[in-house]
Amino acid sequence: MSKEDFRKLSLHKKINKLYTEGTFVVGIRYYAYKINLYLLGREYVEVFYNHKHDRIDKIDFLNPSHSRMKFYLDQISLEDF
Repeated sequence: MSKEDFRKLSLHKKINKLYTEGTFVVGIRYYAYKINLYLLGREYVEVFYNHKHDRIDKIDFLNPSHSRMKFYLDQISLEDF
């Protein structure tokens, strides 16, 4: 599945795809979120869970130039980044 096709999926279908076909890598805390990082095929995907509202607010591909990368790289080595 291409990135564009994944982005077009509903939130529920993205969650299902990640939990059935993805591999959990690591979780970090970032401001009001717990962000779970998954490997889906050859792409890393972030799941933004909002504790205060008990919901997933966003699911999107990891942006390797974002400042959050330092939190991931402190814990793991991400291949191809």
